[in-house]
Amino acid sequence: MIARAVIAVVTMLLTATFAQAQEWPARPITLVVPFAAGGTTDLVARPIAQALTEKLGQPVVVENKAGAGGTLAAGIAAKAAPDGYTIFLATVAHTMAPGLYKSLPYDFEKDFDPVTLAAQVPNVLIVHPSVPAKTVAELIAYIKANPGKVNFGSAGPGSTEHMSGELFRAMLGVDIVHVPYKGGAPMMTDLIAGQIQMAIETSGSATPHIQAGTVRALAVSTPQRSPYFPDLPTLNEAGLTGYDVTTWFGFMVPKGTPPAIRGRLYREIGDVLKQSGIRARFKEMGAEPGGQAPAEVAAFITTETAKWKKVAKESGAKID
Repeated sequence: MIARAVIAVVTMLLTATFAQAQEWPARPITLVVPFAAGGTTDLVARPIAQALTEKLGQPVVVENKAGAGGTLAAGIAAKAAPDGYTIFLATVAHTMAPGLYKSLPYDFEKDFDPVTLAAQVPNVLIVHPSVPAKTVAELIAYIKANPGKVNFGSAGPGSTEHMSGELFRAMLGVDIVHVPYKGGAPMMTDLIAGQIQMAIETSGSATPHIQAGTVRALAVSTPQRSPYFPDLPTLNEAGLTGYDVTTWFGFMVPKGTPPAIRGRLYREIGDVLKQSGIRARFKEMGAEPGGQAPAEVAAFITTETAKWKKVAKESGAKID
């Protein structure tokens, strides 16, 4: 009798969950993006949001919440109702934050459930054309000859550009100054204007300006050369042995979101990432589409968090 009762309860719960997923979505969905419009995170989010709108039959509205290196948006999304109407586009910055901040208003691994990765991109070491360096070796020599006079920009404290620069500084022992912005787009504006001298920026934001000649590319941050920048050496090749940074973007939902809804999101996003139009847009940014299963993403996040905690400790980087 007890066994039958348990089976009945489980069946009822599964039926209710399935029904909820079938009814979802019944109203617009908010996609929270943690950086300003125009940056790589935003460029990844918008075409996917548009395609999801068409597939789900409800608007998927991008809401940019820039600030605090992406942690402001994470705090907001973590506290949202777990009903499938808030999706969060996390980035590598959210696995960097635990090693940088004394405290955060959320626990990235405990307060979110992963859906899938959207994309992965290399970062590119770029400089303003006025910098007299056409190779990484020449840039290092220039920095050493001008200690404290070379600024590197980022999308904010704790962003991928920030930690890429901190890793560069720590590995070489050079004196460069971090200048944080509220997103990659305003940072690129100042770099192009010559207000800052260098950045290790995501390929999505950097590529159009590299092609236009308004910035000069010296190397990529990934362990292997990028097929989208075949002529650029890796920083590892250029003498920074072991340098390895890949910027990734992943869809998350608040913990407690019904599994059936999360499962449907995983399938729908996976289908979107296979669309030729999306793949073409990503190719323009030098991005590899994601689509990994939730469990794989969860394990990846754990590994990334441990890696960046170590980098923060060894570099001495921290945010009060």
